[in-house]
Amino acid sequence: MTSLSAVPVRKSQNPSLPRGLPHPRNRHRDRYDFAALVRTAPDLARFVAPHPLGGDTINFSDPVAVRALNRAILLHDYGLTSWDIPPGYLCPPIPGRADYLHHVADLLAGSHGGQIPRGPGVAVLDIGVGANGIYPILGVHDYGWRFVGSDVDPVALRSVESIVAANPTLAGLVECRLQTSPTAIFHGIIRPGESYALTLCNPPFHSSLSEATAGTRRKVANLSSERPSRTTTLNFGGQGNELWCPGGEVAFVTRLIEESAGFASQVRWFTTLVSKHSNLPALHRALARVHPAEVRTIPMGQGQKQSRLLAWRL
Repeated sequence: MTSLSAVPVRKSQNPSLPRGLPHPRNRHRDRYDFAALVRTAPDLARFVAPHPLGGDTINFSDPVAVRALNRAILLHDYGLTSWDIPPGYLCPPIPGRADYLHHVADLLAGSHGGQIPRGPGVAVLDIGVGANGIYPILGVHDYGWRFVGSDVDPVALRSVESIVAANPTLAGLVECRLQTSPTAIFHGIIRPGESYALTLCNPPFHSSLSEATAGTRRKVANLSSERPSRTTTLNFGGQGNELWCPGGEVAFVTRLIEESAGFASQVRWFTTLVSKHSNLPALHRALARVHPAEVRTIPMGQGQKQSRLLAWRL
């Protein structure tokens, strides 16, 4: 029998570990209410089982269970009526994505008298929107922002367009644009005369498929008492361009930084996730070459998982 996740049901609230705490506005700071989620999405019920430490959980090493949990969360907490993604595409953990949105909202508040700007007048560009459309979904629901999502994968964009078409709350607030150049990020996406309050990016973290697979096997080993096999399925899914690129995270974000210099007049804040702290020195050197007016490195955490948000304005 497949073992259950060993991830604690309740995320750490220990004040001595502030970097492990979610953002204060993150609605997922505490345990999942599986009873409420199952009432909203009954298909989740078959994946829910008692957690050894109390309460309920799912097997987080099972991609089908993870997708069912995400669907239930989006229907229950974010007002969607329908959500799904094609098999094999990235199904990201929603709490961490919500943290990113709330932290960049705080960045915008800093230039708006401490008040978070809301409504469709706030334009956001999601670089690599994927098939799931998570950032636009969360950003529309919590802040009413308007999104452009770009991607090099037309299948992913068709998936997001289907999600938008199925959910009236997203109508008119999410536009998808295909990036036809595999080496460009902003070029061909940001159009003349457009302006954006910020850009988002969840970059490919790995430098090769084998590295991505090895990372997933380590993750599954932490989630399960069973030894992961050499054919371990990616528990959160992901196509090649979602998980890896030549040179990995440093190469991709360096290219993003270099290209941002050409769009300084059209974007207030450029932002990206950075998975490894050890990558920051190289990225700060790349930032120094474009002479930013301001740089922020914001730690983020979900329990034992640590990440950081890198933001700059030019």
